[in-house]
Amino acid sequence: MPEAAPHTSVVLSDVVNTFGQDLLRRYGERVHKLAINAGFTCPNRDGSKGRGGCTFCNNVSFSPNARQEPDIAAQLQSGRKVLARRTGAKKFLAYFQAYTNTYANVDDLDRLYRQALSEPDVLGLSVGTRPDCVPPAVLDLLKSYQDEGYEIWLELGLQSAFDHTLEKVNRGHGFGEYRAALRAAHARELCVCTHLIVGLPGERPQDSLQSLFRVLELGVEGLKIHPLHVVKATRLANQWRSGEYQPLKMTDYVETVAGMVAHTPEDVVYHRLTGTAESGILLAPHWCSQKWRVLNAITHRLETLELRQGSLASRLSRAANAE
Repeated sequence: MPEAAPHTSVVLSDVVNTFGQDLLRRYGERVHKLAINAGFTCPNRDGSKGRGGCTFCNNVSFSPNARQEPDIAAQLQSGRKVLARRTGAKKFLAYFQAYTNTYANVDDLDRLYRQALSEPDVLGLSVGTRPDCVPPAVLDLLKSYQDEGYEIWLELGLQSAFDHTLEKVNRGHGFGEYRAALRAAHARELCVCTHLIVGLPGERPQDSLQSLFRVLELGVEGLKIHPLHVVKATRLANQWRSGEYQPLKMTDYVETVAGMVAHTPEDVVYHRLTGTAESGILLAPHWCSQKWRVLNAITHRLETLELRQGSLASRLSRAANAE
């Protein structure tokens, strides 16, 4: 039986600048993401850069619609029904999540994005992609929506700032591509949310912190952190079965993320601090299926250490200036 989450007298948004609270402040009401699978693939799966994708990638593990591809309006409606029961939210961001959501002809992208933006309760887009799949024409397209008044987020899956780690997990790009994509997005005044994974093969907690520092040094508006899941039908699953890869313990993940949050400036928005995988495909670690237990533990750890987001950010600034 899993250990109960530690008691905490504060909630996550008391100590972390969460995306949900940021949207609430700016729009005066709850705004939620609705995940969309628009049927994209990935250059690391279709042969353009490689086959099989990243060693940890089974897209079902992070996309609730990955097994099916109904039309976008139907997916949005399905998501609305779920959130209506949970939160009562009436405004949404369309989150193009599954695979690489800029990996298509720009006219096709415009058609798909417009289908979501045509919904009257959709305030904008959050577009998940790879750093090596954001050519100027795509960034210009996203910028055009922003100029129309829509909220636009470009979500870049970096995962690690270390090229040797990215090579080990067969990512198919390096930190240089991330740097170039970020600068190109910022040149168009687009907001970027960078994804980082804690617990990648061969990485220690301090490596995750160094990846964060490299991302913050370049500047970013949002961050997502999640643990590495071992899920079925992946090369990582084989490595786990053979003992080549050992997943993080929950206590180590919580400690690492709490430190990352404390070193993050207060104005950076955290879109996510953990992630879950469907029970039917999750192999390890089992605590990854318990989202709120993990979030409560992170909150409790920050409270215990008397830290909050930004508490240690000045140390990062001093270290950067010293260099």
